[in-house]
Amino acid sequence: MSLISRNPQGRYRMHDLIRRYAVDTAHRSLPEQQQDTALRRLIDFYLHTAANGDRLLNPPARPLELAPPRPGCDPLSLSDEAAALTWFAAEHHCLLAAQHSAAALGMHQVTWQLAKTMTAFHYRGGHLHSNLTAWRTAAAAADESPDLVARTVSHRFLGSALSELGHHDQAFDHFRTALELARYTDDRTGQANAHRFLASAYEQRGDDRQALGHATRALELFQAIGSPTWEAIALNQVGWFTARLGDYDTAREYCTAALAVHRRHSGHRECQAKTLDSLGYIAYHTGHHFEAVVHHQQALALLRGLRHTYAAASTLDRLGHSYLATRQHSQARTAWQEALKLYRQQQRFDIAESIQRQLDSLGDSLSTTATASTEVVPDDRTPNFIPRG
Repeated sequence: MSLISRNPQGRYRMHDLIRRYAVDTAHRSLPEQQQDTALRRLIDFYLHTAANGDRLLNPPARPLELAPPRPGCDPLSLSDEAAALTWFAAEHHCLLAAQHSAAALGMHQVTWQLAKTMTAFHYRGGHLHSNLTAWRTAAAAADESPDLVARTVSHRFLGSALSELGHHDQAFDHFRTALELARYTDDRTGQANAHRFLASAYEQRGDDRQALGHATRALELFQAIGSPTWEAIALNQVGWFTARLGDYDTAREYCTAALAVHRRHSGHRECQAKTLDSLGYIAYHTGHHFEAVVHHQQALALLRGLRHTYAAASTLDRLGHSYLATRQHSQARTAWQEALKLYRQQQRFDIAESIQRQLDSLGDSLSTTATASTEVVPDDRTPNFIPRG
């Protein structure tokens, strides 16, 4: 039996016996202060490298203000998005362990900051349970800190993590806490983001009218602050909920304006993809099915380039309906089969069951001359908007 193994990605892993031996040896031979310094230096490495990666994955977000790394710590710079995603995937378990260690050491600021640096990666890969674990740890640490901004951010993201997994009552408690803290500190950006997250949470509950109210308030605040990128994100969100309420002409105006701002100011591909997906949804529901296919294909190409499998699943779902409406049954089947695989991997089982029913409704025939009776009513439970920032 080998005590060192190598996984398919080329990472080496020590047997538990070797790790136990290393821990015991360190405790016996190294002074406690030296052990503590080394552990804190390791946590700094993960925090600063993760922060560098997060800036590549989530450009619109305000960069975290980090304390300088300890002497001897040399974080990785990470060259581009692909390098960041590869590093996060390889180090994911170590990052979660680093956050756990930071919390145990009472490093409250570092604990919530580590959760923040992992969030974009968690959502892109559909790691929703890991995201919830990270933000529960973060919120507990932030509540021990006098930093009200840390508490505001932690409760906002914990609410989002809970909402994504269907724990809506708990989620709204944390959203209310985040909004109250932002109002108390007169943090307009924090208020805007709280409303933005509340809009998404109400969507998860199926209340699009309440969602639109919060999205509209977020847009007003971002416009007052004067942040074009965040204003565009809010424009798309308002457009999305306006479309879900059936006012497609108004929705198209909002989303078209959002796309123009994204292309002019940020070039952020994820934001563009979400807006193109909204425009595809609007085109589908207004009978412009070939246009819907084009929008969804463009969104999907961007999301695949980002390896954003969570959002890609929803876009594939909607693309399948657009294909079916244009009688491209084989393409619809392919899109839904890929969406089904992703939904199951992400443990989004309710939506996966809906996709399976859609596939079953196609039957065995792929004939493009099938009648309109084969069409499937779209399941609008697949959200367009995932909170960031």
